[in-house]
Amino acid sequence: MPEAPIVRYAKSGDVRVAYTVSGDGPLDVVFIANWDTPLEARWDEPIMARHLHRLESFGRLISFDKRGVGCSDPARFDDVATPEEWTDDVFTVMDAVGSDSAALVAVGESGPMAMLAAATHPARVSALVLLNTCARMKRADDYPIGFPSEIEEWVLKGVPHDWEHGVAFETVAPSLAHDERIRRWWSRNRRLQGSPAIGRALSRMVISIDVRSVLPTIQAPTLVLHRRDNRWTRVDHARYLSDKIPGAKLVELAGADDQWWAGDTDAVFDEIEGFLTGVRRGAETDRVLAAVLFTDIVDSTARAAEIGDRAWRSLLDQHDAVARLAVDRHRGRLVKSTGDGLLATFDGPARAIRCASAIVDDAAALGLEVRSGIHAGEIELRGSDIGGIAVHIASRVASSANAGETVVSATVPALVAGSGIEFESRGVQTLKGIPEALELFVVRRS
Repeated sequence: MPEAPIVRYAKSGDVRVAYTVSGDGPLDVVFIANWDTPLEARWDEPIMARHLHRLESFGRLISFDKRGVGCSDPARFDDVATPEEWTDDVFTVMDAVGSDSAALVAVGESGPMAMLAAATHPARVSALVLLNTCARMKRADDYPIGFPSEIEEWVLKGVPHDWEHGVAFETVAPSLAHDERIRRWWSRNRRLQGSPAIGRALSRMVISIDVRSVLPTIQAPTLVLHRRDNRWTRVDHARYLSDKIPGAKLVELAGADDQWWAGDTDAVFDEIEGFLTGVRRGAETDRVLAAVLFTDIVDSTARAAEIGDRAWRSLLDQHDAVARLAVDRHRGRLVKSTGDGLLATFDGPARAIRCASAIVDDAAALGLEVRSGIHAGEIELRGSDIGGIAVHIASRVASSANAGETVVSATVPALVAGSGIEFESRGVQTLKGIPEALELFVVRRS
């Protein structure tokens, strides 16, 4: 994971705005993130850090916490900042790092401030990229694509509950809704940015913004990116922006995620890089060594038919809950649910084995039989997913296991020497789709 840059402060009057700068490309890129992803925590999550690293690979990356949230000072102690003050923060930070002109990449509620910045200081904004954003959120007689007043009331009323439980996550990042670790990380970030009262005040301010009048005055080359099935900010908003901003390019992307770091993010950053640099190099493949664990419920189809769909769904939810807890407890990363099992990675195979054993035992307590397989090898990180031959091997290893067993490839036993874990050889076997025969081992249960 790239090392997190040092947080520094730029002064605007009596207010100090927290910022970071990293990378040394010829292009200055000011990345204006959602206010619910604090500057100090962005580099802590591998999914987000990967995308920030992608931005700094083709430019000097400048980012900041808007005044009133995160590490920055409040605008006033009795109120939140205004859109104009947030726009001032852009140039305060640019001045601090000696940037005369920069491309602005803005997401979510940061879009309007970037539009204001481009309109009011055209000489200092070389390009504008708007992702999953809008000029106005609320519906009006002349803006029927906004959401109705009852949605505004629902959002503001629900802020305290959402701060505690993160219920909005399924709407803004549906592709990761199954990932309990990411959900908790996102909810924690929101709390780090501000209290429920701050969240409500900021939400009220964001909902009231309307920058439609400035759109025709924007001179910077503009790219409008939007997920086509976004349920939080409908794609109609993007179509409106591209229609009103002179010469704007609209790219509608597949997916429903509103959060910039969720879903098919390589497609997003390919478009951004191509627009800003004229070249699409594609994402660098991140490869790491990991222990890959697959689990699978044995005879799940027959069991579902036996007890009925509703009872099976309830049982499967219980299984998923205990399995995810086991992954967290053993310091793993849940990659995804596979329907009747899961895929997870660990930085050590001993933890993967102990996690597999815990899942087998917890599932047995629910009346389910689970089998699991583990392979240690180099994997490719693809956003929130993983790939590579090591993943295929782990899947085939799991398929060879019997109910209640954890089977591992030959790469695993040597890596856990001294751990007290014992194995029994199952011999050399040919696995479907794997070119070379592998020796497999069964973990002995104590």
